[in-house]
Amino acid sequence: MWHDLLVAMALLLVVEGILPFLSPDSLRRTLLKMADMDDRTLRVTGFISMCAGVALLYLVN
Repeated sequence: MWHDLLVAMALLLVVEGILPFLSPDSLRRTLLKMADMDDRTLRVTGFISMCAGVALLYLVN
């Protein structure tokens, strides 16, 4: 179980590192736009992202 968790975290770091590596300017612009969003929009976006992750995990397993 710990091995799977560490593999998942390592893959998360790899995926999250792709955008700043390939296009740091695009990442900066995206983060500035996110800073201007209200809390409700960020929460809804986070919730949708979590639901998509759970659905993908369900489909894979």
